[in-house]
Amino acid sequence: MAVTLEARLAEAVRIAEEAGRMIVKAREEQCFDQRLKEGIELVTDVDVAVDTFISQQLDKHFPGELQLSEELSPEQGLGTKAPLWVVDPIDGTVNFAQGLRHVAVSIAWLEEGVGKVGVVHAPFLDETFTAFKGGGAFCNGQPIKPSSATELPATLVGTGFPYDRAARKALMPRLETILTHCQDIRRNGAAALDICDIACGRLDAYVETVSPWDFAAGWVIAREAGATVGRLVEVPEGVSIDLYPKELLITAPGVFQSMKSLLLDAI
Repeated sequence: MAVTLEARLAEAVRIAEEAGRMIVKAREEQCFDQRLKEGIELVTDVDVAVDTFISQQLDKHFPGELQLSEELSPEQGLGTKAPLWVVDPIDGTVNFAQGLRHVAVSIAWLEEGVGKVGVVHAPFLDETFTAFKGGGAFCNGQPIKPSSATELPATLVGTGFPYDRAARKALMPRLETILTHCQDIRRNGAAALDICDIACGRLDAYVETVSPWDFAAGWVIAREAGATVGRLVEVPEGVSIDLYPKELLITAPGVFQSMKSLLLDAI
């Protein structure tokens, strides 16, 4: 018997919340080591432990299904049509290590390349965002929706910056344009939570290039909430539109086109 989306979501929530308890315990006990991955990106042994826990749980409950995850299997399945779990064990690793609160466990499930289940659990904020295809989006069980923003001057924009400092320089014209034409910028350091903030109306627009595991669950949640999800670039042929991580643009419906035009003119 096929597993329903509701059942997949319930299991993903259980796993994410247990992973969240692992993260909180590690923070409280300060019992983790940290290093730089590829010389620039912070990773802790908690990232690996949580990724391992989630992978084992998914293997147990959904045997044989592929997994794309940040620490254990980062090269898996961008173009696959097979059932695929996409996992970020700790979105906001720097925040976690520094004692900040914007930290999340992100779990998504895709079928035929389409995101159908999304869970983003923020253990230090005590919030769990959930959605499945066709079922709406929720935070702690309450329905959510994006803001009613329609004008750029009132648009609060979330974004982030690449770890490679040399790559940041290219973003300066875009940042200047946003600061000139929009209300302000927020940079919270956890892409999954930024996207969920679009879904529940705390932010009006979000733009960034990230990794698939950073946005896959939030993308499902934002889309189900009624936000407009898209990009500033075309998705290459053969790559899932719900996994391609370049130049994401996720907004309240009333500002998508104006925000896209503004940002394209700035590049």
